[in-house]
Formats: sequence, structure tokens, C-alpha cells
Amino acid sequence: MLTNLLAPTYVQMLAALSAWLDKARTQMPVDRADALLSAQLAPDMFPLSTQIRFACVQAQEGMYRLRGEPFPPSVETLLNEGRNASTHPGSLADAKARIDETRALVESLVADAGDVDPATPIMHTLPAGMIFDLSAEQYARDWALAQFYFHVMIAYAILRKEGVELGKADYVAHMFAYLRPGTMPS
Repeated sequence: MLTNLLAPTYVQMLAALSAWLDKARTQMPVDRADALLSAQLAPDMFPLSTQIRFACVQAQEGMYRLRGEPFPPSVETLLNEGRNASTHPGSLADAKARIDETRALVESLVADAGDVDPATPIMHTLPAGMIFDLSAEQYARDWALAQFYFHVMIAYAILRKEGVELGKADYVAHMFAYLRPGTMPS
């Protein structure tokens, strides 16, 4: 089931994103940590605060689109916050709250998700007017996961660029649940 693929991915990577923000908070003074939300990877890219909110948008959209349901107001709220993040980035607490809200929403949506036929047609419209016609499987594989990971990875890159000490173990923290006992290097 496609939602059973997306939901755990969203939840574990949003948990990682939240943990990265915790590391930023512990490694930097509060004003410097909150200022990270305005940091960009490149001048023509959205700041960290937008990347976080757009990752949350992608997780919410992916779940609702596969369920064939309209988006709740929270999606538009996140989009507007993200679009206005250059002037109103918010705080790390705000960003973590959005992540927590999205994780809880995804977990609630997957709990009662029905089977989605992978061949179900999905029309995906972008604000610029482009329309993509995809199957549910193509949407999940080629759009939902790719767009979500794009925003999560840009957030990771911004935090690294700004001096937050993160490494591969922070990115794949969810994998340690699968680690065979006795195989962790000392």
C-alpha cells in the first residue's frame, strides 16, 4: 500500500529534521539558532524556515492526495508561512511545532488509510499552471517522495552550511533500529 510506504518515511524524516533543529538549539545561542531560519543555501533559494514548512506541506499533500481527499486548511497555512518566511521566519519552536503537527497528522491518516490502487489516476497541478497526469504509484515514487526529500535535504544542507554539527548518523538515525547487535563500531 502506497500510504504505508509514504507515512513511515515522512514520520522518520520529520523526526530527524526536528532532531537537527534540537542540535542547532543546543549548539548555538538562542538568537543565533533562531536566525538560522533565515539562512539560505543560495540566494535564489528559499530559507530554512520555508524548507521546513514545505517538507511538512509535501507530507500532508502526499497523504491527502493518495486518499483522494481535499487538502485541509493546514496545507494553505503552511504554504503561506513558507512563502512569507523571508520576512517572517518564526522561531525554532514554531518550526518544531509545525513538524510535530505534521507528524501527528500523518500518523492519524495512515491509521485508517484504505488500500490505494497503484493505477489510480492522479492529476497534480502546480501553481504555474502545469498539470501532471500520473498514476498513484508514479505520484508517490516520482513526486511525493522526491519533493519531500528535496526540502528535507536542503534543510540539512543549510544547517550544515551554517555550522550545525550534523553527520550521516543524524540523517539516518531511523536505521539504528535495524542495527544487528554487536556490529556498531566502537
